[in-house]
Amino acid sequence: MEESAYNKLIHQEDLSADEPALRLNQEKPQVSLSLVWPASTWTSRRVIEIILAALAAVLLAVDIGLGVYYKNLTDESRAVMSISREVAELNAAHEAATMIQEEAQMRLKQEITKQQVIKWQVEYQVKRNGEYKKLADKLQRDIAALKSHIPTIRESCRHCLPRWTLVDSACFFLSFSEIYSSRSWQEARDFCKKHGSDLAVVDTFEKQLKLNQLINIHHQDLSRSISQSGFWIGLRDVDSEAVWKWLDGTKLSEGFWNDGEPNNSGNEDCAATYPRSNPFKGWNDAPCTYNLKWICEMSAS
Repeated sequence: MEESAYNKLIHQEDLSADEPALRLNQEKPQVSLSLVWPASTWTSRRVIEIILAALAAVLLAVDIGLGVYYKNLTDESRAVMSISREVAELNAAHEAATMIQEEAQMRLKQEITKQQVIKWQVEYQVKRNGEYKKLADKLQRDIAALKSHIPTIRESCRHCLPRWTLVDSACFFLSFSEIYSSRSWQEARDFCKKHGSDLAVVDTFEKQLKLNQLINIHHQDLSRSISQSGFWIGLRDVDSEAVWKWLDGTKLSEGFWNDGEPNNSGNEDCAATYPRSNPFKGWNDAPCTYNLKWICEMSAS
C-alpha cells in the first residue's frame, strides 16, 4: 500500500519525464537510502567514541582514585604496622619495667625486714646496756657501802665472832648465806640461842639504819618477792594483840613499821625487817610460821 502511494506520488511529480529518467528516479531512493545510512553510522560512532572517551576518563579517574586510595591504604597500613610495633615495644618496655619494679619491691621488703631486725637488735642492746648500767651502779653502791663498813668490820673482828658484825656496841649475825635455809620465827630463835645469842632487839634508829643497809647490800635475789625477803627480829604481840614486846618483855616504844603495818592480816604476831630504801619503813608483821631469814644479837666482847 505504501509502495502504491509512493509510485503515485512519483508519477504526479514527473509526468513529463521519460522512462529512463523515471528509472533513474526510481533508483534514486535506493541511492538516497544508501547515502543516509553512513551519516547515521558516523553519528553513532561519534557518540560511541564520546561515550568511550567518557568511560575512559571515568576509568582513568577511577584508576587514579583507586591508586590514591591504595596508596593511602598502604600508608595507613604502614602507619598501623608502625604503631603496632611501637605498641609492642611499649608493652615489652612496660613488662620489663614491671619486672624491675617487682624486683625493687622485693629488695625493698628484704631491706625493711633487715632494718626491722637491726632495730630490734638495737633495742635489745639498749635494754641490755641499761640493765648492765643499773647493775654497775648497784655494784658501785655496794662497793661504796662495803668500803664504808670496813672500819665496822675491823671493829667487829676485834669484838665479835667471825661472820658477826659490830653495830652500836653489839654483835649481830644476819643469815645471808644460802647454807642457812629460811625458818619460822621460833626456829630462828632456837638457832640464835644455840650460838649464845637471841633474836635482835632493834630499839634505836642507829641499829635499824645499819641493819637496813646490810640487808639492802646483800639482797641479791631480786626475783624473790618482798614477802619472802624479810629477817625475823625479837618482837611479837602473842600475849596481847597490838601490844608489841621485845623478848625481855619491854614494850615497843618506837617502831619502824611500813605504811599500813602492822595490820594483823592472817594472824600476824611476829615482826620482821625487810630490804627497803627507807629504813623508817622497814618492818612488817607476819605469821610466826612463815619461813624467813633472821638476825641474831649478842653483846660485844
